[in-house]
Parts: sequence; structure tokens; C-alpha cells
Amino acid sequence: MGSLDEGHLCVEIENGMKLDVSEKEPETIAIEDAVKVLLQGLGEDVNRDGLKKTPLRVAKALREGTRGYKQKVKDIVQGALFPEVGLHDGIGHAGGVGGLVIVRDLDLFSYCESCLLPFQLKCHVGYVPSGQRVVGLSKLSRVADVFAKRLQAPQRLADEICSALHHGIKPAGVAVILECLHIHFPNVESVLLDSKHQGWVKVLVSSCSGVFGNENADTWSDFLGLLKFRGVTVDRTLTRDSVNQSWCPSNSSSMAKISSELVAANPEMVAAVASILRSLGEDPLRKELVETPSHFVRWLINFENTKLEMKLNGFACGISDLLKPNGEISSRNNEQMHSELNLSFWSQCEHHLLPFYGVVHIGYFCPKGINHLGKSLLQSIVHFYGFKLQVQERLTRQIAETVSSILGGDVMVVVEANHTCMISRGIEKFGSNTATIAVLGRFSTDPAARAMFLRSIPDDTTSRIL
Repeated sequence: MGSLDEGHLCVEIENGMKLDVSEKEPETIAIEDAVKVLLQGLGEDVNRDGLKKTPLRVAKALREGTRGYKQKVKDIVQGALFPEVGLHDGIGHAGGVGGLVIVRDLDLFSYCESCLLPFQLKCHVGYVPSGQRVVGLSKLSRVADVFAKRLQAPQRLADEICSALHHGIKPAGVAVILECLHIHFPNVESVLLDSKHQGWVKVLVSSCSGVFGNENADTWSDFLGLLKFRGVTVDRTLTRDSVNQSWCPSNSSSMAKISSELVAANPEMVAAVASILRSLGEDPLRKELVETPSHFVRWLINFENTKLEMKLNGFACGISDLLKPNGEISSRNNEQMHSELNLSFWSQCEHHLLPFYGVVHIGYFCPKGINHLGKSLLQSIVHFYGFKLQVQERLTRQIAETVSSILGGDVMVVVEANHTCMISRGIEKFGSNTATIAVLGRFSTDPAARAMFLRSIPDDTTSRIL
């Protein structure tokens, strides 16, 4: 077998670890089988290129993302407590006796127990040492990660981190603040009607023990004061009840009505998700997980769009006739460049069944005197190709080819996206962003035209993705 054989590479270096299919555990095999049922429920061929290894990739990602169930805090903390004296003279607090310690901006991810989609969080941990000992700083992050790598809700996650640290290192007190970000993935019908769909739900939660228990205590004020350097304001924290009600978009009454008939018509898919929960070591009958299989299937069904394709094709042909009266095309000298920027999209990575999302920029030449394409049509084209099992390279090409078929050729498309698979698997590259480009017609041979279009893209595009 050659060293560059595609199948061999996937087995040898997938996710940075060697994969030997002969050594797969029963839980991994069970998840693979469940993922095949889900793909078949979407009408996909599990043997087509791009999907052959998807069941294994999904199984690995889920098991890696929930490894916290098999980890124990005491195994992390033991051996990481170090002697450190306090002040030798005078009045005050420092060192191993009362000196506040804060670790800020820990980037983590977890899986939402309500819908099984990954969510991002930034964790801030503070503790007050006692008994003239301190804990290794890296252990604060590792303890937080143990509980993040489980199916979670924000408030319970904060409480579990706080409680584990309090019992593990026995400090005078612990404080935890989490900034959580959950993707609000729209369904295909609603996004076509709501161009201002908000793509994220953000919450800020806190948990505390010991000397942090009194919100008016000086220690709590010091903790919050240091966090203000990172733009964290405690006034934005929510009560426990409000977090539970507002956190996961799948719990909203409007989302509950969407695709409910489709979910009911796919009991095999719902049973497959329940099987995945069991394989991860969870109980599908746990109160917080009872609706999770239906929520996940409702989201996944977004990527079954055969009816939308027929409507889009008919609409595109009509527009093409309007742009080219009598079949005549104006010369290049009588054309001007047009662009539509920051067209939002949401899609689903076919390799890992994880969301990716971002913005699309489209540039094209259009004869003077002819009305350029409306933003609504271009946004519809973007959504049409977004709501599929996709890869970003293919998405970029398909948008460019479709717009080109309407206009006659001269099109450039730039897609900027954040991929959940870049944070919720072993690589965990937070803040990374991927850009892809497709150039057709004049843009493929005219560097000046390409440069002109790229200059039109605003510098703050990355911030618009969130």
C-alpha cells in the first residue's frame, strides 16, 4: 500500500491518531451503525465518496467530545498541590493563604444535552488558596475540561466545575463564570422568510462557593474587577431558571412546531439517536435527554431539500431571460461590476455531521442599463446550496456556477466560514476561519478585476460571522 493512498492516510492520521478498524470498541461500532441510519433517513448513499468514512468520523468526534464521563477529578488534582506560604509579616492576603488566583479565557467546547450540537464557551476560574498550598494552574483548565466533555447545560456545567474544584483542592472558595455561545441553526423554511435571523444564543452563567458565596464580599468584587479587563460584566449573568428556558433554541415553542410531522414520520432516526446516547454512556430516559433525539432529528432533516431545488431552478431561468433580452450579450466595455456582500449561510459538514456557517460575497459583471440581480435571489441561491450535506469547496463552486448560468459567465465568489469540526474534535482550533474562492469567466483572467472585488469586502467580515 502506497504511503499516499487516500484510504491509508485516513486510517493512519485521521484526527491525529491511528485508527485500526480491527480494534474498534463496541460503542464505536454502535454509533457508526446509528449514523448510517441517519444518513439513509436523509436519502443519502452511505457508500458515496465523501460519506464512506462519515460514520466513523462522527463516532470518533462524539466519543472524544464526551470523554469526560470516564475521567475523574481526583486523578488530575492529586500530585498537583504544592506548598506555598502566605505573607511573612503584616496584614493582608497573598500566596497560599488567601491570595486570589484567577485563570481567565479558557476556550472550551461542550455538547448541548438538548440537541447534541456543540457549543463554545469561555471559562474564567478563580479560587482563594488555603492551608498554605496552591494547585498547578493547568489543572484548573483540565478540571473544567472534564465536565465540558460531557453532554451539558451551561448552569450545571458551571456548578460541576465549581463543586469539583472546591472538593478537590479544598480552598477558601471558588468562583466560575462561563460565557456560552450556542449556534441557533434556522430551519430552511424560516430562514427564507426571516432575512435577519440571529445565528447565536449567548448566555453568561456563574457559580461560587466559600468566600465567594456573598456577592458583596471583597473577594467577589476583586474577581469581577479583574474580569472586566476581558469585557465580562456580572450584570449580564442570568438566573438559573431563565438560562434553562432560553438557552437551547430547540426548546423554543416556535422550533417545536417545525418539522414535527417529519420527525414523527422517522422513528428509525429518532431510535438511532437514542442508541448514540446509550453508546456514550448516557441514559436516553434521563429527564433532560428525553426530547434530545427528536430535537436532533428535527435539525438534521433541514438537509433534505428536494422540493426547494425545483422552485429555484424555475426562478433562475426566468431571471436569466430578463437579463439577456433577445439572447444578446453586451460587450465587456459596456459592463460594470456589481457585488453582494455578507450573505449569511448555514450548512452541515458531510464529513462529521457538524455545522459550519459564515458569509458569502458574490461579484459579477452586468451590462450597463440592465438591472443587476437582487439580493433576495442571491441569498436564496446561497441558502439552497447551504442546506445540504456539504463541504465548503463544493458550496463555493456550486454558488458560482449557478450565478454564472444566470448571468452568462463573469462571476467571483468568496465564502468565509467557521467550522464546528475545527473546535469540537481533537484539533480544537478556536478562532480559526476558512476562506474559499471560485472565479469564472473574466475574473479568472483579469487580476485587476479580482483585486477590485476583494477590496470591496469589508475588513470586519469576520465579526459578522458571529
